[in-house]
Amino acid sequence: MSATKLSNWRSESILDIYNLSFAAFLFVSPWLFAYAQQNARIDILASSAAVAVTAISAIFAYANWKEWLNVLLGVWLIVSPWVLGFAHTRAMHFCIGIGIAVAFMAIVELLVVNCADGKSAIE
Repeated sequence: MSATKLSNWRSESILDIYNLSFAAFLFVSPWLFAYAQQNARIDILASSAAVAVTAISAIFAYANWKEWLNVLLGVWLIVSPWVLGFAHTRAMHFCIGIGIAVAFMAIVELLVVNCADGKSAIE
C-alpha cells in the first residue's frame, strides 16, 4: 500500500513543501516578532493559511492553477504592506521576503513541470 502512495510522489512536490514551510514560518511570525499592527497580523495569518492550503492541495493533486494561485499570493504578500498600511514595519520585511520566496518557488515549479513536458508554462 505504501509503495502505491510513493509511486504517485512527484519530485517537484518538494517545492510545494518549501512553500508549506514558508507559510508555517509566516504563520508563527506575529508571535515570534510581536507585530504591533492588527491589520498586519490579520493579513499575515490569512495569507499564510492560503499559501499552506494551496501548497498542501498541490502536493496531493497538482494543477497549474494552484501554482498560479501561489504566484498571486506571493505578489499579494509583496504589495500588502503598502495596500494595508503597514509599510516601514518589521512585518513588511517578512511579508516581502516570504512573498518573493513563495512566488519564486511556484514559478520554478510551473517551469519545471511544464517545460519538461515540452509545453509552455502558460498553458
